[in-house]
Amino acid sequence: MPGLEILLGVAGGISAYKSCDLLRRLQDHGFSVTVVPTRASLNFVGTATWEALSGRQIPTDLWNNVHEVPHVSLAKKADAIVIAPATADIIGKIAHGLADDLLTNIVIASNSPIVVVPAMHTEMWNNAATVSNVQTLRDRGIHVVDPDVGALTSGDVGAGRYPDTPKIIDSLIAALELRLDFRGLKVLISAGGTREPIDPVRFIGNKSSGKQGYALAEAALRRGAEVTLVSANAVLPDIPGVRMIHVGTAAEMQTVLTAEIERADILIMAAAVADARPLNYRDIKLEKSEISTLELRANPDILASLAPHKNSKIFVGFAAQTAGVSDGGLAKAQAKLESKGLDFIYFNDVSDGAIFGSDETAGTILDAKGMRYEVPSASKVTLANNLLDLIRNKLG
Repeated sequence: MPGLEILLGVAGGISAYKSCDLLRRLQDHGFSVTVVPTRASLNFVGTATWEALSGRQIPTDLWNNVHEVPHVSLAKKADAIVIAPATADIIGKIAHGLADDLLTNIVIASNSPIVVVPAMHTEMWNNAATVSNVQTLRDRGIHVVDPDVGALTSGDVGAGRYPDTPKIIDSLIAALELRLDFRGLKVLISAGGTREPIDPVRFIGNKSSGKQGYALAEAALRRGAEVTLVSANAVLPDIPGVRMIHVGTAAEMQTVLTAEIERADILIMAAAVADARPLNYRDIKLEKSEISTLELRANPDILASLAPHKNSKIFVGFAAQTAGVSDGGLAKAQAKLESKGLDFIYFNDVSDGAIFGSDETAGTILDAKGMRYEVPSASKVTLANNLLDLIRNKLG
């Protein structure tokens, strides 16, 4: 499942070494994996081993890089969390909402599926406290993989053995299936801001960073969609697993979107498209003395040009205004929703440079049935998933 991020938590049990194989098999399935070991687990498998196998730095301490708020950032990044092995201690902490290290803080900050893989001695597994704690986890929707029955470290034989790796991966995939609600859908997204050249060094442009479009593309990918992202001048890294097409001008974007729209199920126009372009392009740099006026012509209305291709597709637009709700900004967004035949439009007020270039957003989602969904200050990732939820619901 390319593009999906897994956080592998490793607790302090002797079977921690078996999670080395689990890590490699997760990678074989196309997952990207970040390992977060507890301090106790480092007595069994050290940081160097995890770094060598994962190819990533291994976070181990809640108090390192505090300015990055690692427990929150890692929780947001993970599409799922797997804790293997899970000791009686960490199961008890999660069941009771305790968070005294990096891993347990990540768990309590996460909204992603969690798969817990118990491994311990039989008497510990059968202890009334453990049985109660495991049931608590299951009641909360956490996936608990029953341990295997077999030889244990103590020489005993019984329930509590670290499960076979395929069993764990099957449980993870089953948990993720609940989130892969866009599997089989093709999503076409525009992002960034078009630039209309005046001469070889100057252009008409806007402040769009492309962050919202990229957040939408990554969110759709993680939910199982086949994603094509048409990016205009965004200075952001390509997203692995997303089909990237880079353009510069509104005309170039229109050409690409027209060619791509037929194969898409969903179109999300998050790009800020320049409304006009210079009437005459000069192929040499203009001198200051030559610039007294600039004649413009209107750019094509890309959404309007794509309307004949809509059929049963979902179309989503964006409306950035320098007028708030009370100043008519929302009414303009409503008019755009209706005139372009959109299913949804996201309105936001960009007065004084707000929103553009930021990781945060705030605004209102309007739908074709007259519903409004307020989006208070939230990350652009959160807005992306809110929009995808509405699209999913409309698709049934």
